[in-house]
Amino acid sequence: MTSIDALVRLCPPPAGAPPAVDWAGTERALGLPLPEDYKRLVGTYGSGVFDETVWLLVPDAGRPDHDLLAQREERAEILESLWEIDEERPEELEESGAVVVPWAFEEGSGAFLYWLVRPGSHPDTWPVLYNEGRGPLWERHGPGCAAFLHAVLTGTADTAYFGHLYEVPKPAAHRFEKAGEALGE
Repeated sequence: MTSIDALVRLCPPPAGAPPAVDWAGTERALGLPLPEDYKRLVGTYGSGVFDETVWLLVPDAGRPDHDLLAQREERAEILESLWEIDEERPEELEESGAVVVPWAFEEGSGAFLYWLVRPGSHPDTWPVLYNEGRGPLWERHGPGCAAFLHAVLTGTADTAYFGHLYEVPKPAAHRFEKAGEALGE
């Protein structure tokens, strides 16, 4: 069973297929290929939020704050300005050509989930980096955004974050809400 299959079993996607994504155009615009599990994740769920906590960034989401391309540009500018002022750049990004690309964010926290893209690395091997957003701390996790989401939702992720999901007993069911529904549109 793949990580996507496990995630779907845990948190069923909404009815109806999400809008198709022009992956070739998206990858051209980004200047790099994207992980296959991310493409499957977007193709299965579309734009929206897992358990009212983790928002998936999607190409052509219709809202800049949920759009993969818009957030890549915005986050790059924000991080560069922070690193120029006072925050320490993560050690992994000291390698020439290494960059981070956001793929999700945590509701209400300013925290983002990124891929660590290193020169010559295959997209399916990119680790997930969590940045707390309102501070300099970064956490590194294994590759695969679907595997990371599954671990977060099941409470098995080795992370100092997302504990609020389990301050009350584990939910009987996990939920993915389309962006429009979650935003009351």
